[in-house]
Amino acid sequence: MSQILRDARKYEEVTEKKIADEARPEFHLSARVGWMNDPNGFSFYKGQYHLFYQYHPYHSHWGTMHWGHAVSRDLLHWEQLPTALAPDMDYDRDGCFSGSAAVLPDGRHLLIYTGVSKETQPDGTVCDVQTQCIAVGDGMDYEKYLGNPVLSSKDLPEGASRFDFRDPKLWITSDGSFRCVVGNCDGKKDGRILLYSSKDGFHWNYEKTLIANQDRFGKMWECPDFFELDGKQVLLVSPQDMLPQGLEYHNGNGTLCIIGEYDEKTETFTEEQNQAIDYGIDFYAPQTILAPDGRRIMIGWMQNWDTTNLHSSKRPWFGQMSLPRELSVKNGRLFQKPIRELETLRRAEVRYEHITFTDILKLDGIKGRKVDLELSVHAGDKQNIYKKFAVRFAQNEIYQTSFSFRPYESTLKVDRKFSGSRRAIINQRRSYVKNVDGEIKLRIILDNFSAEVFVNDGEQVLSVTMYTDLSADGISFFADGSVTMDVIKYELRGR
Repeated sequence: MSQILRDARKYEEVTEKKIADEARPEFHLSARVGWMNDPNGFSFYKGQYHLFYQYHPYHSHWGTMHWGHAVSRDLLHWEQLPTALAPDMDYDRDGCFSGSAAVLPDGRHLLIYTGVSKETQPDGTVCDVQTQCIAVGDGMDYEKYLGNPVLSSKDLPEGASRFDFRDPKLWITSDGSFRCVVGNCDGKKDGRILLYSSKDGFHWNYEKTLIANQDRFGKMWECPDFFELDGKQVLLVSPQDMLPQGLEYHNGNGTLCIIGEYDEKTETFTEEQNQAIDYGIDFYAPQTILAPDGRRIMIGWMQNWDTTNLHSSKRPWFGQMSLPRELSVKNGRLFQKPIRELETLRRAEVRYEHITFTDILKLDGIKGRKVDLELSVHAGDKQNIYKKFAVRFAQNEIYQTSFSFRPYESTLKVDRKFSGSRRAIINQRRSYVKNVDGEIKLRIILDNFSAEVFVNDGEQVLSVTMYTDLSADGISFFADGSVTMDVIKYELRGR
């Protein structure tokens, strides 16, 4: 074990003792100390789910990347393990970037990640050379492969950038061989996904460009994932520098799901549909796992790159993951639902049925910051459908965050401008939601500093973080017009 790795492990062990439990999410994985971004190496190994993550233990802002490490048996209760990877080799001296994991036939845990080393160019600029590297371990300690890097500039097709070549996601095929997709871009910064093959997980060969952006969805494509789901093939990527397309995509770094067909013999992916993965403010770089029971489960970084530098440098930790989500494809669209294990955390049910109201409504027993809230909304008068419905939470006399629905516009909006932010950050996002006569179903999951709303049984999801003081725990409803509503609320207790 290198001294750099020893230092990281010692630092996190000492520093985490200074962070109070109540200052964290209860059932969303958050940074052990310091900084967290992309989920990495999401896998099931030795009876537990393993989730690694981009990690800078020494500061709550982005820095030289390590791999943090946590394990869980239910994806809700997480145990933090020591740092798994540190930038301690020449090829990764400037960071161990994102990657994935698999279980080798001999029972060892295989990690593949992007190593970064800075290189001064002839014009004096400094660029990150990115290569793909291997580490193998036992679920706790990992040793870097002597043959690293296993993929470098010599393994790139003509015209491919060696400075934007990252985030390998591997899987094992039915014949026991390995495949891997890697994010890349060409000389014009146009994204594409490269496909590689291996017989043993260590020696890799370039196969082809699986898919090219062709200047449609942003620029560089990061964090690819590629898998079969419900008879379709799904590609998830996180494009940088996206332009909006109506309400389907938002400006900046966003998410993209492409659904299509895949011919395994020719390794040809044919696109059919595309959509955003999450329509809220805070969601990026998702990664999936095929769980032992056959579910395809996804988790993402619950943050937005454009707001990551606004918190105090004195804050001891920053960054959390989304709630793990069960995926399915229905009628050519990606659906997402909270993992069913969440229901085991439910306590103290409060139920109201067929409540008709206008203006502002507060209900006894409906409050809290760790809540599972199910709403079924209908027009109180179908001849005169309401203009707006809203649910407001993390609320007191000063603060609130809200989801609001306008049936005539078919838009659902998340709004956190009153959540306590003192900066002009991204505070609102809207999504197009189909409805008939103003009917909509919302399931809202609150966990101290975040909210995720699952719309119409998972047809869309909007995620948002808010750092409102925990004393603001009110929940209220608003209707411009007549609304009839069913409400079920549970407290969620994770510890």
